[in-house]
Amino acid sequence: MAADPIPKKWKDVWDDWNIRGIILLSLSLQTFLILFAPSRKGSGNKLLVMLIWSAYLLADWAANYAVGLISDSQGDNPGPSDPKHNNQLLAFWPTFLLLHLGGPDTITALALEDNELWLRHSLGLITQAASAVYVFLLSLPKNKVLVPSILMFVAGVIKYFERSRALYLGSVDRFRESMLSDADPGPNYAKLMEEYESKIKAQLPARIITIPEAEKKLKVELKKRALTNLDVVHYAHHYFSIFKGLLVDIIYSFRERDDSRNFFRTLHAEDSLKIIEVELNFIYEVFYTKVNVTHSWWGVIFRLTASGSVAAALCYFYFRVKKHEYEGFDVGITYTLFWGAIALDVVAFFMFIFSDWTLAALTRDRDSNSGFRIIKMVKSFFAKILQLFLYFKSPWWQDYHWEEKVTDKSNVKLKHQLLATPTLFRRWSGYVSGHNLIRFCLRRRPEKRHRVKNWFLFASERVLDCLGIGPFLEKMASSIKIFVRSGIEKTIQCLAFPFKWLTQFKCIRKFIKVSVYIWDIVIYYLWIKFILAVGCWILDFVGIKELLDGIIYVSHEPFTKELWQFIFREIETKAQYADDPEAAESISSAKGEWIMQDWDPDGVRIKELLSYVTDVAYDESILLWHIATELLYFEDKKDEHRTSGTTSDDNTIDESTKEALQKEYNDLEFSKLLSDYMMYLLIMQPTMMSAVAGIGKIRFRDTLAEAKRFFKRKVPSDEKEACEKILNVKTYVKPSAVKGDRSKSVLFDGSILAKELKKLEKRDRWELMSKVWLELLSYAATHCDPRAHAQLVSSGGELITFVWLLMAHFGLGEQFKINKGQGRSKLIVGK
Repeated sequence: MAADPIPKKWKDVWDDWNIRGIILLSLSLQTFLILFAPSRKGSGNKLLVMLIWSAYLLADWAANYAVGLISDSQGDNPGPSDPKHNNQLLAFWPTFLLLHLGGPDTITALALEDNELWLRHSLGLITQAASAVYVFLLSLPKNKVLVPSILMFVAGVIKYFERSRALYLGSVDRFRESMLSDADPGPNYAKLMEEYESKIKAQLPARIITIPEAEKKLKVELKKRALTNLDVVHYAHHYFSIFKGLLVDIIYSFRERDDSRNFFRTLHAEDSLKIIEVELNFIYEVFYTKVNVTHSWWGVIFRLTASGSVAAALCYFYFRVKKHEYEGFDVGITYTLFWGAIALDVVAFFMFIFSDWTLAALTRDRDSNSGFRIIKMVKSFFAKILQLFLYFKSPWWQDYHWEEKVTDKSNVKLKHQLLATPTLFRRWSGYVSGHNLIRFCLRRRPEKRHRVKNWFLFASERVLDCLGIGPFLEKMASSIKIFVRSGIEKTIQCLAFPFKWLTQFKCIRKFIKVSVYIWDIVIYYLWIKFILAVGCWILDFVGIKELLDGIIYVSHEPFTKELWQFIFREIETKAQYADDPEAAESISSAKGEWIMQDWDPDGVRIKELLSYVTDVAYDESILLWHIATELLYFEDKKDEHRTSGTTSDDNTIDESTKEALQKEYNDLEFSKLLSDYMMYLLIMQPTMMSAVAGIGKIRFRDTLAEAKRFFKRKVPSDEKEACEKILNVKTYVKPSAVKGDRSKSVLFDGSILAKELKKLEKRDRWELMSKVWLELLSYAATHCDPRAHAQLVSSGGELITFVWLLMAHFGLGEQFKINKGQGRSKLIVGK
């Protein structure tokens, strides 16, 4: 007889703990999701996103599996040591699992596609409710937890219904339908013609006129002042309710465009960033949470009913049920499930109170004179309390100082302001991702050019500076650092002394050299190379290699206030030329040519450059300008003289020189940042760029292959040397004349573009390049699928979505095409 592969004692352990373990796992997953699911909108960390993804999928599996185990166990007779009525307690647990299947308020969908499965989820509600009823019926007629079971069943059905309803409201078709206005048949033409005919037959003078209706007063009053955090939420909700139709290709009127554009012209750049942040937060919560359900009167009633049912069930179980008839450990699990459900409801309640939706509801119609005064006073009081919480959610800016060398004897202090909002309160990740062709070819990991200090250290430094002891502690830390470093160096020197003494003998040096050579040949080239090749093949085969490349070789630079001010200023300037739909469409469809012609109206300096945006495909243009930016960046960038922290200005540098250097550095860094970001979108975000990418990935791979072949012959030590080697290649003949159409590589076409750009003055060169990159980004923002923007807000958000929404607010795009008729027709008798 064959031996049992699983020992009996392990089977017994599984039989005793399978239901209880899965129940506790389900509760743990619910706790994890309600606490950490909101952080995915404020973090682009792939590990965190994968954990949330795993917990989301496991939560449904655990609840469904536990219900199946319990229903299967109900037909078993209790063992000799089991309590007589313990099966009744097990039959009580599926009602908690039904509550878990309803999911936490903070996540209903992982992706937009999950919302389209609302009908399947509604069917799941019926089947799971039927399963819970079936298990419950098996425990009758002597079930002593009948009342709490019914109460928990009601709460579970409500929670499950909330989730199904939220998925339905977040589906694209339902979302589009909610944006459509009521059907408007217009004036009653047939009736009007009958009346008109009767007047003519009676030989009475008659005519039809249109009486314009009084124009509705705009809800938003233009205020030329800095906005408070409460104002930001108020205006963000107003424009969200209007422009959320962009996600489903709703067409807007010119009146709505003028309203939005006039308002955003009065804003500072930072206030516009705050408003768009809150708008994107509204978009995230509409599609991925229960906010559409819970923030309604029916939602509040149902939620109070569900929470009251849980509390009533707990009270009944505590005071009326005789717990000594059940196994003590199972009673403890039941209490854990009760208190877990109540704790999750409490957390959800506080999230409800402190959400942007609650503040928007409190500030709605705040300028209206209608309504009871006492209600307005209560709403105002709560709004003032809740807006204190908005301080933490608004952008925190952290100064980053460095010194730039001007002459051999003088430096100038420059600075950037980095977005440093604590992760817990962020509405988006606050980072700009980047992918670089040269760096990826050399397999170099990215290095951050700016580093954000930990928010706790940042706040501590603020406190210490206020107390006046910050500089003293900084000097003390610097002294300790120098002392420790010198001690480590001396220790290494002492340890290395015996080795230096041995290597003075020629035979020993020869032996070491031969050993190292054999190690390189045998171990590295034959063994390690083989393992790496097999490993890469396996990763590529299972589809993980691209994911790992995205983690290892993608940079994440902190978002800076200067970058947003640059974006806001340029888009605002373009909006001044977009007075009619044709001009707005022309500007939003430009891929670099508009800014070039505006920058050099005569076309003398941009004659050769213009062909690199007008005569090539969009994806090819991105690659060409990316290569040119990279080649010139390392040539024009000065040696590093940056130090984070406080530095001193050189009094010999006048203010105008400092401003010019700051602008030049900004243009250079903006170009580099946007260049890497557009490459990241093209290669790492194919869904976002699918409408405009063309054969961008094929061009990238061919260009990468040519770069690798070139660097095999001329091995560079770093990125700077690699760029120098590419620039040193003579380009007498265009690459296309040599290669034909066989390869789509544009490596040396980008080198030719770099050489054309070098003919411009350095300051002009980087000013032009930064604006061209912004126009390339703007083109992608307005021409990609709008639903891709909604998809990205669930994984940290992207800069391209901010640009897209800002352009829409300034009236740039193709969505403003209609005039809304205002008036009614009337038949007038007489002259």
